[in-house]
Amino acid sequence: MSGGPSTLQSWFLAARPKTLTGALAPVMIAIAATWNDTHGINVVPAILCMLFAVLMQVDANFINDYFDCAGGIDGEERLGPERACSQGWISMHSMRIGISVTTILSGLVGLPLLFYTDYYCIIVGIVCILFTFLYTTLFSRIAMGDILVVMFFGLIPVSCTYYIQTGQLTMQVWLLALAQGLVTDCLLIVNNFRDRDTDLRHGKITLVTLIGPKAAIWLYCLIGIVSTLLVTVNITLHADIFDVSLNTHMLPVCAFLPLHFACVARMIRIKRGRALNSVLAMTALSIFVFALTISISLVVQ
Repeated sequence: MSGGPSTLQSWFLAARPKTLTGALAPVMIAIAATWNDTHGINVVPAILCMLFAVLMQVDANFINDYFDCAGGIDGEERLGPERACSQGWISMHSMRIGISVTTILSGLVGLPLLFYTDYYCIIVGIVCILFTFLYTTLFSRIAMGDILVVMFFGLIPVSCTYYIQTGQLTMQVWLLALAQGLVTDCLLIVNNFRDRDTDLRHGKITLVTLIGPKAAIWLYCLIGIVSTLLVTVNITLHADIFDVSLNTHMLPVCAFLPLHFACVARMIRIKRGRALNSVLAMTALSIFVFALTISISLVVQ
């Protein structure tokens, strides 16, 4: 396509680098929780978990790009950022090769983790690869995407990374994993809120199309509040209430909630259209702030 990005730029854009922080965030929290509990980190498996998470996210982005183009969803009416296949920057054949390469690389990166944990985590890794395909091709089209986001951007990566590091799981880790998964789902809610009219025309059922835009905004707002409450419960269970460092543990609440409520206000004001991409960017920032402040509070505790 004349005037388009170069081949290298096209693949870079198709990888959607802005989404990669969402993949790294749960691993970062798990590593911080490991440090909090053991005052030590096994560096090699930590790096492998990060690489696996990033490759899985890139793989998911390539798959989404390919199948949305094949299904005609990424047409001229698309409101979100441009996609490589639909714009003709990358051919469908080349994208299939790209998907194959990232899938194989993910498996190769995950395989050495066998040296640091038992085979259960490898089974989980295989499930992750499988659901990377099933998310776009099936579950995101039948209003199951939100459940998978909570699982694969919260519960599974946080718990598995922590388990690989420590060989155990705690209630603290499950609370942190659930909170991060819920916060990450806000990104999907905004995306589906923006695309609700297009999704309805193409017969794509999402949680937003089921409950409607007003309820979706309320849900977005509530998820942020619940997530910060989960973090607060975690603090109450694992910190001395009279410890002056408790103020540090309130960072996720103080830093995240203002950003979150600003996103809610903007969704209410904008309502629909491409302008909602600004809310998408703000939400991605708030997710990173949430994970970063949790990690900081765990490390300094």
